[in-house]
Amino acid sequence: MPLALALSPHLDDAAFSAGGVLARMAGEGWDVVVATIFTATVANPQGFALACQTDKGLPPEADYMAIRRAEDLDACAALGARAVHLPLSEAPHRGYHAAAELFAAPRSDDMAHLQAHDAIAPLLREMRPDLILAPQAIGGHVDHVLTVRAIQLLDPRAPILWWRDFPYITRADTPRRPFEAMMAGFPETDLPTDPAAKHAACAAYATQLGYQFGGPDGLARALAATDGRERARLQGEAPVLVRAA
Repeated sequence: MPLALALSPHLDDAAFSAGGVLARMAGEGWDVVVATIFTATVANPQGFALACQTDKGLPPEADYMAIRRAEDLDACAALGARAVHLPLSEAPHRGYHAAAELFAAPRSDDMAHLQAHDAIAPLLREMRPDLILAPQAIGGHVDHVLTVRAIQLLDPRAPILWWRDFPYITRADTPRRPFEAMMAGFPETDLPTDPAAKHAACAAYATQLGYQFGGPDGLARALAATDGRERARLQGEAPVLVRAA
């Protein structure tokens, strides 16, 4: 059974950006694994990190990341995928103190890409994926950027589908494409998708829907506007399922 490994910065990125193709691959007999990098619980969050959960209606004492990991398990079940949660902390716990900082250049003292490298490398050795899926980092979120940097350091032998980061790709206020020159060297391809499964998976991230889409109805509208399409940049030779899209 071929194995596809999606390397998701956050608990929702893979489903939002590539959930359709992941579900389609699972339905076609692939073993699909979604490994999310920045999922660690940080005790007693303060300042901006705390606001990132309270502004979503969660009380200060809630274990925000535990709630999000549970959502991810439900989302991956909807996709037919297995979930892996890696123990790195999100940017608000690493010295980023405002939303604007999350979409600026990574801090010079932020070594999360090295930590991500060390966390992903064993997965590649153990799973030996036939295909990797990962973000292009469109929008420039620091955690997405550092995920790409980690993958660059790993230089995996498997082909990579670099997905278009949704919903950032739709927003005029987050147009940054820090890896545009690299991505331009890879052909862009339409992917086969399962839109219904993607919608079910995205809807599982209940804590994020208000912030990202204005609620479940906004999610439905945003997904409908894509007509079920997903596109990615292909590095390497495509597996048969993707090549046939």
